[in-house]
Amino acid sequence: MTNGGPVVLVPDGDPDVASMRRAVGQFATGVTVITTLTDEGEPAGCTVSAFASLSLDPPLVLVCIDKGRVMHQRLTAAGGYVVNVLRTDQRDLAVRFAGRGDDRFSGLRTTPGRHGIPLIDDVIAHIQCDLHSVLDGGDHAIIVGRVRALATHAGDPLLYAQGAFLDLPPAQWEFALADAQHEWLLNAPW
Repeated sequence: MTNGGPVVLVPDGDPDVASMRRAVGQFATGVTVITTLTDEGEPAGCTVSAFASLSLDPPLVLVCIDKGRVMHQRLTAAGGYVVNVLRTDQRDLAVRFAGRGDDRFSGLRTTPGRHGIPLIDDVIAHIQCDLHSVLDGGDHAIIVGRVRALATHAGDPLLYAQGAFLDLPPAQWEFALADAQHEWLLNAPW
């Protein structure tokens, strides 16, 4: 069943990278900046949309990082990390931390969190984690963090889908949230 658009079929077996990106890009996700410290105690960070809650008890989250990236080595060697959840008006931070370069923190306001790991000021949530485990995920590592501290702040999340940031005006957020069935998934019969 389709919504009237073109259908791209991939035969049984492993899809090519482009088809895989196109399919998973249909899933809208929030945007985060993961921060940690290098072995030398310098701040490090990268933009991540492959973030999810894993467990409520114990409190666990996961972040997926390409094994070929420098941040993979930093996260797997560090004692912990912080998930900084970005607001709708923080695209510039997402782009800054997605690019290459060592000056990502230049001029950025941060506050030291657990283990001295930087918390980026003015985001909508901070989730401070101790490294719990690292799992194999193909060309990515699944970095599981045990949540040790968190904070939420006012604002709407920056969303990303189909290779682009999504803009929802405040009126649309208010409309969507006004009639939302909050926590409906917690009561699902499966």
